[in-house]
Amino acid sequence: MSTLNSEVTKFLDGLNHPLRAEIELLRQIILGSDAGLTENIKWNGPNYCYNDQDRLTMRIQPPKLIQLIFHRGAKKIKQPEEKLIKDKTGLLVWKENDRAVASFKNTDEIIIARPGLEEVISDWMIAAE
Repeated sequence: MSTLNSEVTKFLDGLNHPLRAEIELLRQIILGSDAGLTENIKWNGPNYCYNDQDRLTMRIQPPKLIQLIFHRGAKKIKQPEEKLIKDKTGLLVWKENDRAVASFKNTDEIIIARPGLEEVISDWMIAAE
């Protein structure tokens, strides 16, 4: 498991976010899903890199729900002809073939989704290379 970044923790401490428990649970799931992930802050939320490339960003504002944005970095690149991964879980809402979003409103939704979410994260990191 990759370790939590203290700068991200400090950033979150300053927010007094109403879904902080959910954010922390998602941080643990994300970092536990692949030992190669690193955590930083980007776009005002926790961001995760694989091989130094942005791959997953947590959207925490507005504070009504948490969204995980699966992507292949900030720069537009050629779209794959098909969706980047096969999502057997139904967690992802596809925005483009290489960009998808998973949304969570509470801890129960995250706990229920956890096994599938771990698989989606792992599959995404491999496919987004």
